[in-house]
Amino acid sequence: VSGGEDEIQQLQKALLDYLDENTETDASLVFSRKFYIAQWFRDTTMETEKAIKSQKDEDSSEGSHHAKDVETTGQIMHRAESRKTFLRSIIKTAPSQFSTLKMNSDTVDYEDACLIVRYLASMRPFAQSFDIYLTQ
Repeated sequence: VSGGEDEIQQLQKALLDYLDENTETDASLVFSRKFYIAQWFRDTTMETEKAIKSQKDEDSSEGSHHAKDVETTGQIMHRAESRKTFLRSIIKTAPSQFSTLKMNSDTVDYEDACLIVRYLASMRPFAQSFDIYLTQ
């Protein structure tokens, strides 16, 4: 996985497919699925707010790059809205309809799901800054 937006969404969808497929054997997976969706939605909102705030701070210190920053802000907002639209579409899908929309759930088993969770967790800010926390 190259880390692009589409790849992340494909991994998220594969993980949600796996959780949805196995809810009959473990009822706690329903909670896990809802938790992941809520967490990814929250992360998208927080990342957008931080990016816009950092650009506003740059705008106050550098007035000459304002047009470039406005375009970048638009790109950030567009990317955030596409993520939120993706997550909303998953939330609105009923479990019976969700099974017809599955992409690669036949190829995702327990080990693959664990690997996907580890990869997605490594993309979170705390995991990326763990070395800093450890050295401090």
